Amino acid sequence: MGVLSHLNPNRVFYYFEEISNIPRGSYNTKAVSDYCVAVAEGLGLTVRQDAWNNVVIHKPASKGCGQAPTLMLQGHLDMVCEKESGCTHNFETDGLKLRIDGDYVTADGTTLGGDDGIAVAMALAILEDDSLVHPPLEVVFTTEEEVGMDGAMNLDTTDLQAAYLLNLDSEDEGVLTVGCAGGSTMELHRKYQKLPQTGIPYIIHVHGLKGGHSGVEIQKKRCNSNKVMSTILTALSEKLDIYLASVNGGSKHNAIPVETKAVVLFRSEEDSRQAEQMISQYQSLFASAYQDSDADILIEIQPCGVEYKVKNGHLDVFSPADMQAVIRLLFELPNGVQQMSQQIDGLPETSLNLAIVRTEENEIYIELSNRSSNPAALKLLEQQIQATARIYGFHSVMQSEYPGWQYREDSRLRDAMKQIYQNMFGKEAVVEAIHAGLECGILLSRMPQLDIVSTGPDILDIHTPKERMSISSVGRTYQYVLEVLKYFTTNY
Repeated sequence: MGVLSHLNPNRVFYYFEEISNIPRGSYNTKAVSDYCVAVAEGLGLTVRQDAWNNVVIHKPASKGCGQAPTLMLQGHLDMVCEKESGCTHNFETDGLKLRIDGDYVTADGTTLGGDDGIAVAMALAILEDDSLVHPPLEVVFTTEEEVGMDGAMNLDTTDLQAAYLLNLDSEDEGVLTVGCAGGSTMELHRKYQKLPQTGIPYIIHVHGLKGGHSGVEIQKKRCNSNKVMSTILTALSEKLDIYLASVNGGSKHNAIPVETKAVVLFRSEEDSRQAEQMISQYQSLFASAYQDSDADILIEIQPCGVEYKVKNGHLDVFSPADMQAVIRLLFELPNGVQQMSQQIDGLPETSLNLAIVRTEENEIYIELSNRSSNPAALKLLEQQIQATARIYGFHSVMQSEYPGWQYREDSRLRDAMKQIYQNMFGKEAVVEAIHAGLECGILLSRMPQLDIVSTGPDILDIHTPKERMSISSVGRTYQYVLEVLKYFTTNY
């Protein structure tokens, strides 16, 4: 018997345990995709699978409901693979070791994959149960959502006719998500001339920041370590005779950077002493300016040696012109929230995250993540970045783009789900839009007729080894989804 076999809704947890036994990290989704195809074929349903391992399953309406508009259930097959230090789990070959801890399902030392395995489990349970009352169903499982939504981007929608889309990739019970930002990832790059230079090498280190997801925490006005470093380098270069050898910060395009390092060269001991005093002043300044969000910021400066390619007192540095171009661009690039939504209180409309700075052998790279729920505002922001980059001799490359999902004033699905939630639980559902990107925006761009809502059960600490999913919330959310399906067999 399985670890979850005694839990209810029984078939939901059965399927969740089944897919948890299959390794399904991003780019490793063939096996779980094949499993879903086999389940659908075993049920006698029409199913197709594409080269990206996306799966599309069609189920006719329950008896007497064939005239109802088609509803799509959608989630993604892949999961984020993170594990605790010392954990020997192999995500390429091993199934997850599930555990029950009170009201929660969790995994032993690893992420759980409730995001978004529970959507797959719910949808398969619905497809299996012929006693349910439902409209015609299109079940869509996508892949590589966690690494850029590549599956959804490459999904063929020509055989999909749904009027409504119920996305099950949310992690807060009772919250109805009704919009998301579109976005783009841009890379700026410039070749630089290296010059051997003598002097006193130091490393400047900005760290201790909170960071966070740039689609979720950007409105909290947290410090960006790359922007902090740009302020420091600008001040030092204006007052002292310095050279820049490298600057590196940030690791992911969708994460607010928490650490940046720069290696600089001072021409004299006096300059290095002044730099230490200036760094101390900026430490106090930033700690005070960001006392509510990043009071633990640390800005440190210390001598460095051979580990930073200092040879015989020489260090390869940027030419003065290249150094100024890099420092000025980092300083002048916008960052953070640019415009708040006029429709939804507290929601950013347009933002960008100066995510990554990377120095390579002869070239420097800057990566930015741009977001907006307004396509025109996003385009203007991109043009502003490109124009600023050109001033300092940087070339720009659009690495990826994804469409947003704008809030819809007249949503029958949203209104129905609000009423059903009120009737079932005696309280109002929370309606919100998010500043992060969702697959819903991609599907809407292909199927503009779609009326969309995203919901799901309580899942805590997603993308971490502490991820856990509420058993009772899964039960309530599943019954809620069934009531929504039933509603749209007669109300259309």
